Amino acid sequence: MRLPFFYGWMIVAVTFVTMAIGVNARTAFSLFFPPIVSEFGWERGITAGAFSFGFIVSGGVSPLIGRLMDRYGPRAVMELGVALMGSGLLLAPLTTQPWHLYLTIGVLVGAGSVCLGYSGQSLFVPNWFIRRRGLAMGLAFAGVGIGSVTLLPWVQLMIDQTGWRTACTAMGIVVLVVLAPINLLLRMRPEDIGLLPDGDAAPTATSAKPVSNIVDPVWAATDWTLGRALRTARFWWICLSYFCGLYIWYAVQVHQTKFLLDIGFSANVAVWALGVVSLLGIPGQIWLGHLSDRIGREWIWAISCLGFAICFAALIALKFAPVLPLVYLMIVTQGVLGYGLTSVLGAVVLEIFQGRHYGSIFGTIMLAALAGGAAGPWATGFLFDRYGSYTLAFAIGIAVSALSAFAIWQASPRKIRAVAGQLHKVRGGG
Repeated sequence: MRLPFFYGWMIVAVTFVTMAIGVNARTAFSLFFPPIVSEFGWERGITAGAFSFGFIVSGGVSPLIGRLMDRYGPRAVMELGVALMGSGLLLAPLTTQPWHLYLTIGVLVGAGSVCLGYSGQSLFVPNWFIRRRGLAMGLAFAGVGIGSVTLLPWVQLMIDQTGWRTACTAMGIVVLVVLAPINLLLRMRPEDIGLLPDGDAAPTATSAKPVSNIVDPVWAATDWTLGRALRTARFWWICLSYFCGLYIWYAVQVHQTKFLLDIGFSANVAVWALGVVSLLGIPGQIWLGHLSDRIGREWIWAISCLGFAICFAALIALKFAPVLPLVYLMIVTQGVLGYGLTSVLGAVVLEIFQGRHYGSIFGTIMLAALAGGAAGPWATGFLFDRYGSYTLAFAIGIAVSALSAFAIWQASPRKIRAVAGQLHKVRGGG
């Protein structure tokens, strides 16, 4: 049965809903955290360690998820993620000991979030688009922002009214009831159901020959296995760029609220700032994703890194001049520009290492990214503890932002495959 629209947009819609629920179900731990500490009286470090342990689990299973995607496709991987995350959230209310949290929130929810989050979705959504790849990824990942401003307030309301156990159970039911059926609609690539990327019609004998987006035919023709990719400089440049990208993302996200409180802003302003960043990330991801289809992935990654650099500079300035205009600058540059990183996350790797083993290559690269996500908050906290100030940590954030932008230009996906807006250069021979 033919649909009145390209099935790729159905893939984007399913991913949007999956990201809205799956990513924010994990984030909801920050809402469960205070009542769990109050109920059991455990040390904060031990309790919060369950979430951190989930990050380690995520990194450990990321390459495995890539291999599973290459072998079994997105439906199997997403349903596995739904089962892991759903069971983790349903079992967490039975907690009586810290290790119960580490098993449920850490292992089960942590492993499930790799499937349902940025890593898992980036393994197949880019296959469905070439000309509109950036726009499609931006739209799909904007679900995280929508979920954060709709789902999380609902969870908090339930915690206030019925307690954290009921809220956690409800979240688990939502994951299972909503995500299990809709992810059955997924397919790995358009060719699996007789379609072409972007919904293009099959070429005929009389149709004009489509312009190839391949800039380096020898590289593009290579059968890229993980072993071959590991022996290229481009692979390691991407790893460095992604490590630095998630370093700056989480260094800001984890510490900005405490920093604003430390310099005298009210709790309302600090919490509002964090929420608005997620909200502004929605149009930012869509706009920058669309723009990446016109000017190239490297430019968008660099613009996003610039956003984080300005954000860090604003935070440094806030210590000496704690005024609201600097808070607004920090919020806008972080949300509208910085969050654009996710819109090209999958596209960069696919355009360089496209092929049968893309999943295992991307999954391994995400190991470096997740390591950066873990290192950013830790290093920033360590430097604060050592020097009694965030200034040095935020200055290092600016340097790491510049290094991330530099590394993505060294990886140079534009030299392998051109984006739609640059096809005229391929046609014109440069």
